[in-house]
Amino acid sequence: MLVEREGNRRIVRAADRLAEAAGLRVGLPAAKAQAMVPGLAVLETDARGDAEALERLALWALRFSPVVAADPPDGLVMEITGTEHLHGDEEALLRCLVDRLHASGLEARAAVADTWGAAHAAARHSGARLAIVAPGETRQGIEPLPVEALRLDPAHLPELRHLGLVRIGDLLRQPRAGLARRFGSPTLRRLDQALGSVPEPIEPVRESAPVEVRRVFAEPISARETIDRHLAILMGRLCADMEARRLGARRLDLLFGRVDNTRQVLRVGTGRPVRDPAHLLRLLAERLGTVDPGFGIETMRLAATGTEPLAERQIATDLGEEAPGTVDLSALVDILATRVGERRVYRFAPAQSDVPERSVRRVEALAPDDGASWHDRWPRPGRLLPRPRPIQTLALLPDHPPASFTLAGTRHRVTRADGPERVFGEWWRTERETALSRDYFRVETEGGERYWIFRAGDGERTETGSGAWFLHGVFG
Repeated sequence: MLVEREGNRRIVRAADRLAEAAGLRVGLPAAKAQAMVPGLAVLETDARGDAEALERLALWALRFSPVVAADPPDGLVMEITGTEHLHGDEEALLRCLVDRLHASGLEARAAVADTWGAAHAAARHSGARLAIVAPGETRQGIEPLPVEALRLDPAHLPELRHLGLVRIGDLLRQPRAGLARRFGSPTLRRLDQALGSVPEPIEPVRESAPVEVRRVFAEPISARETIDRHLAILMGRLCADMEARRLGARRLDLLFGRVDNTRQVLRVGTGRPVRDPAHLLRLLAERLGTVDPGFGIETMRLAATGTEPLAERQIATDLGEEAPGTVDLSALVDILATRVGERRVYRFAPAQSDVPERSVRRVEALAPDDGASWHDRWPRPGRLLPRPRPIQTLALLPDHPPASFTLAGTRHRVTRADGPERVFGEWWRTERETALSRDYFRVETEGGERYWIFRAGDGERTETGSGAWFLHGVFG
């Protein structure tokens, strides 16, 4: 449940399905909600974060229509006239939009109508996942909907309900002069906007203009020294432009236009937002050797095709010494990624799983630390094999470790062992894993080597595993 402070009270602003099933609803005092449902999880709303996320979602929706705007607090409005045929029809466009949002973890409902107000009302209050109000039937389409669907002043809603004006149709049948005297002209304006008699323009979001600079040469250039000199000039201009916008580059594209009307493109990326000209030039210098100027280069264009906000930060103390905690590996990571490829530079991070091979995930080398760590209830090997290797063992079932095991034709006698540590299958992934389990042992051989081995199953029931033994890790 999400709550928001309204005056001296905290009010429920959002509730999940379980909370709604327990009788909670938006507008309920938070204290009453907590009394109704003991142990209720309560979080404060983040109005600024929600607004920024809605703005980003509006930018994403530009792929469906060139006219998209945020409809706070939880919606988007789009003008799809002339674009619906690109997806088949209006219903196909709505279904594609809602399915894409659902695949990203967002529950959404959508509606099409002649007006913004009618579409807003139908999407939120019709109860349908996809709602289409036929052209010319706006009045009939919104009459059954509650008056809350008109985006009226919340202060007027209790009085409207007290007067029996529950549906939009109830309002439409009242004399306009009486409605204006009692509830003011904004109520009539909302009615007229929903019906289309008063326009409601959409102020669409706009993608920010790309940060780029270019240079056109009076005479073609081809010498590496000349290219380096002009690239340095372009880079200085680009970084100054990014500094004015408080941005940093995550991806740079350098395009060369040759006299034979062909282009050559260099692309480099960074692990964090950067606008240091020297560092960015160093990254491009790693790739400049692949450029073939041919009969000469006529144009150079440098563009920051990927940017992120970047504010100034202090990197040194008053004594000129490096401030503690400011060791920055981003330059090294960027150079390595430029040389060997971005996908080959990464680090390991913990994942929420008890199954060893699923407890490790790859993340970007400069990804922020989320505070997660591996549990220390049982020791883990320093080297985990990509896949468990089958071994032959001699062991007493069900709980004894092997007396010896054979790996790749070599027999190892076990002198010490610790375990078992039982790991169960993750039943929520597949039904097959519901009964599966593994018994892990830490063993030490005559030669002093220490291995991490397991038996598939509990050694008693066949449905828990095959009973085969595997080597899964090596301790340092």
